[in-house]
This record gives sequence, C-alpha cells and structure tokens, in this order.
Amino acid sequence: MPTPYNHKAIEKKWRTRWKEHPVNVQEDERGKHEKYYCLDMFPYPSGNGLHVGHWRGYVISDVWSRYKLLQGYYIIHPMGWDAFGLPAENYAIKMGVHPAKSTAENVNNIKRQINEIAALYDWDREVNTTDPNFYKWTQWIFVKMFKAGLAYEKEFPINWCPSCKTGLANEEVVNGKCERCGTEVTKKNLRQWMLKITQYAERLLNDLDKLDWPEKVKKMQTDWIGKSYGAEVDFPVDGRKEKITVYTTRPDTLYGATFMVLAPEHALAKELATDETREAVEKYIYDASMKSNVDRLQDKEKTGVFTGSYAINPMNGAKVPIWLSDYVLADYGTGAIMCVPAHDDRDFAFATKFHIPIIQVIAKDGKEIENMTEAYTEASGTMINSGEWNGMESAVLKKEAPIMIEEKGIGRKTVNYKLRDWVFSRQRYWGEPIPIVHCPDCGAVPVPEDQLPLTLPDVDSYEPTGTGESPLAAIDSWVNTICPVCGKPAKRETNTMPQWAGSSWYFLRYVDPHNNEELVSREKADAMLPVDMYIGGVEHAVLHLLYSRFYTKFLSDIGVIDFDEPFIKLFNQGMITGKNGIKMSKSKGNVVSPDDLVRDYGCDSLRMYELFVGPPELDAEWDDRGIDGVYRFLNKLWNLVMDNKEKDIKASKEMLKLRNKMVYDITTRLESFSLNTVISGFMEYNNKFIDLAKKEGGIDKETLSTIAVLLAPFAPHMGEELWEELGHEGSVFHAGWPTYDEEAMKDDEIEVAVQINGKTRAVVTIFAEAGKEEAIAAGKEAIKDKLTGNIVKEIYVPGRIINIVMK
Repeated sequence: MPTPYNHKAIEKKWRTRWKEHPVNVQEDERGKHEKYYCLDMFPYPSGNGLHVGHWRGYVISDVWSRYKLLQGYYIIHPMGWDAFGLPAENYAIKMGVHPAKSTAENVNNIKRQINEIAALYDWDREVNTTDPNFYKWTQWIFVKMFKAGLAYEKEFPINWCPSCKTGLANEEVVNGKCERCGTEVTKKNLRQWMLKITQYAERLLNDLDKLDWPEKVKKMQTDWIGKSYGAEVDFPVDGRKEKITVYTTRPDTLYGATFMVLAPEHALAKELATDETREAVEKYIYDASMKSNVDRLQDKEKTGVFTGSYAINPMNGAKVPIWLSDYVLADYGTGAIMCVPAHDDRDFAFATKFHIPIIQVIAKDGKEIENMTEAYTEASGTMINSGEWNGMESAVLKKEAPIMIEEKGIGRKTVNYKLRDWVFSRQRYWGEPIPIVHCPDCGAVPVPEDQLPLTLPDVDSYEPTGTGESPLAAIDSWVNTICPVCGKPAKRETNTMPQWAGSSWYFLRYVDPHNNEELVSREKADAMLPVDMYIGGVEHAVLHLLYSRFYTKFLSDIGVIDFDEPFIKLFNQGMITGKNGIKMSKSKGNVVSPDDLVRDYGCDSLRMYELFVGPPELDAEWDDRGIDGVYRFLNKLWNLVMDNKEKDIKASKEMLKLRNKMVYDITTRLESFSLNTVISGFMEYNNKFIDLAKKEGGIDKETLSTIAVLLAPFAPHMGEELWEELGHEGSVFHAGWPTYDEEAMKDDEIEVAVQINGKTRAVVTIFAEAGKEEAIAAGKEAIKDKLTGNIVKEIYVPGRIINIVMK
C-alpha cells in the first residue's frame, strides 16, 4: 500500500524547509537572472482578518510568481501594510483602543493568515505605511511637490462626511455617500491642501495607450480625466465691469444661449443678487451647500433661483438672465454655463419650468420646428437664427467656431478636463503629518528634508473633533514650533495626509526598503522596477491607480526613477461572494474564514479550489462543499505518483503524446490566465494517466516528474513532496518549467465527420496524415448504403470533415 496523502505533515515539513532554504533566487545572485516583479495590492489591516475572498488575489499572484520562478526569473514578490487612514482609525474608535495598538494587532493576525497561503513573499522587503522610516519618504515626496508648485492651500467647499468627520475627495464619494462608512455627504467650507494632479492630465490620458491593462479600466480612467474640446466665451455682465466666462463644447450654438447658470459657489453668485432677489439667492446658496456633488448632478427635478442680473450674449448683444442652479458645479469648467434650451434636454426642462425663451439654432434640412416640445439634440443639422452662421453645417461650425470666437476677441479655443485637483488633507489623527510650518512672516514653509520624518505625536485622545480641525490642533506642545527660515515662533500644519498618500508610491520602496538615505537607490530602481504584474480588485481602477500613476510621473520628472508608468500589466480578479452574490462582510454574517478549511483540507487544496470556483476575472459564489472534490483529486494524483514511482516503465508513444499535450494545455491556459481551466485540466489529465497506467502497467518517471513540476505553482507543498519522492534533489522550483514537443503531440489516427450535403451521416477513423483521396475513400465506404444519388462534388477539410455533395 502506498503512503497516504497527509497534508498536515507535508505542509509543515515544507514550510520549515523553505524557511531554512528559500526557493527564490537570493539577492546576491539576482544579477545572473532577469527580474520579474509581481505585486499584490497591499491590504489595510482590517480587524476582521482575511476571508476566502482575500485569498483569491493572493493565490493568483503567488501562482504567477512561482510560474515565473520556474521560468528562471529572479522574483520580486513582496507584501506590506496600508495601515494609515480612515479604515484603521474608525476601527480603533469602534474598539475603544489607540489606532497604533489595534493596527499592530491586526497586522500580526493577517500576517499569520497570509503565511497560511504559503506564498513566495519576501518578508525582508515588508513595509508599513505607519512606520516613520517609511512615511519619512511620503513626507519627502510632499515637500518636493510643494517646492515644485504642485502642493498648495485653498479654502473652498469640500465634501464632508459627518460620520468620519473629515473632508473627502470627489473620488471618495459614491452615489452621494462616503465610500468608507456610507453616510450621506454634505458640504463644508475648509482650508485644504491640494495636489495639482490636473497638471498631469494630458500625460495621464495619453500614456494609457502604452499599458497592458484591461480595457474597462483604461476607459474608467479616460472618463474620469474627461478631456473635451471647446471654447471659453466671455459674457459681459449688464451694467457692471465684470465678465462671466463659460466653457462650452458647443460654441456653434452661441446664438441660441438664452440664459446663463452659475454654480451657487461661484464668486459672483451673491454679488449679482438684487435687493428683490437677495434673500432667495442666499437661501438657495445655503441649501445647495448641504448637498453632495453626486446628488446635485443626479436630481431629476432641477431647481434654481434668478439673481436679478443679466449678461450680454457677445454674439448678438441680447440680454440673458443669470440664474443659480445646483446642477452646475464650481469645480468643473469655470463654474458657469451658457444654456441653449433648444438643443439640450436639461436646459430645455429648466427653460420650460421657469418660462425662459427657447431659440432653435440647428435644424434638420434647415426647417425650424414649430411648437417645440423637446430639445433637438441630433448631432448634425443646418444653422438657423444664427446671424452670419446661417446655412452652415453644424458639424463643420462646431470645429470652426472656437477659431472664429477667438478672432472676434470674445473668447478663446481651449481644452477642458473633468479631472479636478486632489483634495489631499484630512482632519484626522491617524495619518502622515503634513510637513509644513505656518509662519506669520514667511507663510507656509516646508520642514527641512534633513528633519524628516516629522513624526505623529503619541496622544490619548485622537477622536475627530467635528469642527473641521484635526485633533492635532489641540496639542500645543506639538503645534507650536520655530520657523525653519526666520527662526520666529510658528505653528505646524495640523491636517494629516489621506490614506492614498502611502499607497501611491509604496511599490517603489519594496525594492530598497532599508535605505535611510534615499527613497530608493537609482541602481536598484533601474534593476528591479517598474512592476511587471499588478494584481488586485477593480474597485481601485480610478483612485489608487490614477494617484500611483501621478506620483510615478512626478518622481520620474525629478529624476528619482527613469520610468513614468508604475505597472506594466494589470490583472483585476473578481470578488468571492456569499450566497446569492452578496458581498462577504461580518455584519451580514456570511464571512468564510480560511483557517478551518486549511486545517481540514490543507493549504494546497484551498489554493486550488480558490482558482477552480470560476474564471479569475469574474465574481464567484463561494460553496464550501466544492473543496472536497479538489481534495479528492489531490489524493488521486498523490496515489498515481506513489503507485508508479518505483516502476521501471519506458514511455510509450501514447504516453509521450499525453505528456506533451498536458504540458501544452496547462501552459497555454496558464499564460491566458484561464486558471480555473488549468485546475480542470489537471483533473482531466490525471484521469487519463490513471487509465493509461492500467493499460500499460504504469507511468514512466519523467512523466510523473513533469506532473510534479506543473502542479508546483498551484499546490507547492505537494509539488515539492512528489519531486522528492521521485528521487530528485533540491527544490522542484529549480527544475525549470517543462517544454512540449509539437511532433510528439500529434495523433496517429483522428476521427472525422462524414457528411452528405452538409449533414453528418457517420464518423470515420483515418490516419492523421491521410491524403484527400484516402480520406474520401474511407468516408464513402462508411456511408455507402446512403449514397443513392449522383455525386457532384467530394470535399475533404483535413482533420475535420468529409462532405459528399449529391444531386
């Protein structure tokens, strides 16, 4: 009887062995191997620990890393912790402990769970965003951005979460609610630090073309950046010296602009109110400040208030009323729009509700619509009611109008982006202190680089104040300092950085984590960066990935690195859900912990089942019962090797063919990331080899060794054990990935469908190399009793069909 498969003993044995003898190429030998950098999106240390959904991404990245190791690469496969920010602080508040304590405990627990995955992580490269040795360089990047003019202060209405008691970037508001806690977001006027990401908008957009990323992610980023072409047009305010500038993508419709709408936050909003309208205007401005941008854009019922003032249409001199409406946002375009109700559904509804004139300026075939009941929004038409533009095709005029407007001196051709500058400060404790000193004489001054890190003070009370001030503002001993420029009394910045600050560049630090003199040495950056494969959830498609690209481009510009895109290839794994596709969460009681499954079935079984549940890019519903089938498969494969390892079997032609086909299929499926079909492929070939062993008295040792190597990235403990049981020395991961021989894969005989007039009547077995005449003769023989008419044509598609055409 063969030794039974004992997953507990085998997995314990190999984890001890790997700790003593790591299988990856060691640092001092990496120069002899081409590098491959495979990276997971690092986790924030949640108090709930890991569930089986988290395992999926980590298993995928480890399988890929081990595959690349077998191909001879030096693997960079690190892990760390995104430990600053709202999630960690909110958890600490909930538990009634200091975030430093709860974060450290959570990191230790999740690290224990991650080690259960048996991933090829190099823990010597571990980083933690809360480590002063790490966030020293997060602060250093901010100082560099400040000196480059990319970091600046601005007071304006921001998204405010009443529950988290902090400001939020637009990207952190989802359907009008805080991304983190789900609370309805309001508005609050606060002084904020901003990063000028808009300065990189064009590069961020254009460089998407050189990335091997999913098209849906590229589109999400393209839409978020939101480039559009149009014109800025200046509308003089009637009776005043000011002009209101609007941005429009349809300058060809200027003659149809019958009113103007400003965002309630526009600088002139209150000033344009007359004595009769002032009370209504001020109330409307206040009400709008209580709504989120998302709600303002999604409200179907448009609201507004007339300021009492008018602007002058610069094309025809007509007076157009100036309204305020909350569907116009201050941070898009100029915060003011010209409204052409005849050709925009939203403007048409607004004009109809408030009885504003509607003038059609584009007409199909040049014919004006009588009694217009809806906007004419066709892309093309002939210009009417448009002075010197009458008779022109609107599609042509749309391109030419910006130039004409520029020539008239009433505006200018321009490009606009939806992308806004990044709200970078948070009114919370648990984050990187912003390294700025406010001096009454010198203004905002950066902390000298040789004085970084500016460490977070250790405090007992860290809960958010709700006033718009960070809890740090109450610590006089920390706030009061000396200006590094003039030496006079000054105050530290009390807002902290957002969670995104550390995660926007952490992947660079992994290759040189212990460097106290540089963010990363140029030598190591050149040798080991950028990231070759980045694996994580699609939920980070806009925020994290966009910010990381921005940071990388900036660091490239100042010479820290010599590349400007961080991640060459991106793979987004699907989510593992509970029953009925419901997201796993502790509150829903549907979280499945991997701990018991590892105990009962072993790490290798769980790894393979994580991949077997479905295509890795799609969501999959978890069912514990499925892992039992994977466990039974591993037992069968174990027995196949153990039953045949001592037999002296010479590989037959059929055995060679099956071995080469297996290598080809597993490799092809793995390269295309069809990982669920890799697992089903192992099962299929295992059954075929079992049948072949019965037929031929056993399986040859080279085939068994090939099975062990192919299995190793997916079930590394069993792969190593089988390799050793087969008499090999050293790790299976040093064996090299198997190759296949196309000639050996070819079948001697094949089955071909025989048709009469395109309908299959029989299946015949012929030699694979049979010529047309031989194949057709065999086919006709198989259907001779059905050949009752006149044959007009005989067709043979090699290896596929024989078709006899009859009359």
